[in-house]
Amino acid sequence: MALWLMLSGIYKPMLIGFGIVSVALVMVIVRRMDRVDGDHVRISIKPIQFSLYLLWLFIEIAKSNWKVTKIILARTMPIRQNLFDVPYTQTSDLGQVIFANSITLTPGTLTIETEAGDFLVHALSYDP
Repeated sequence: MALWLMLSGIYKPMLIGFGIVSVALVMVIVRRMDRVDGDHVRISIKPIQFSLYLLWLFIEIAKSNWKVTKIILARTMPIRQNLFDVPYTQTSDLGQVIFANSITLTPGTLTIETEAGDFLVHALSYDP
């Protein structure tokens, strides 16, 4: 809620009240659903590796944004969509989910299915 207040710049008491009520309601619902870390998965984030991952992800998103922009603005719309497998080496479910979401976050790509050892990915423009 604090982030929303900073970004929106709207500090009216009614909106702040609605925000507090919304946050409280979500907390009650989530607790009743028993979804707050129900698996008790320990996550150890190494700052340097996480920073490198974020840098890699940012660069890949920027490159894909540029590529999709060129495709959209081209007169002929050179779309060469394709389905292909992307192998992964992550052993944990969390690592696989993060990698699959990283692929999906990249414009023009979508992770469709997880198979043993690889993801099935749809791409707007396929370059082998």
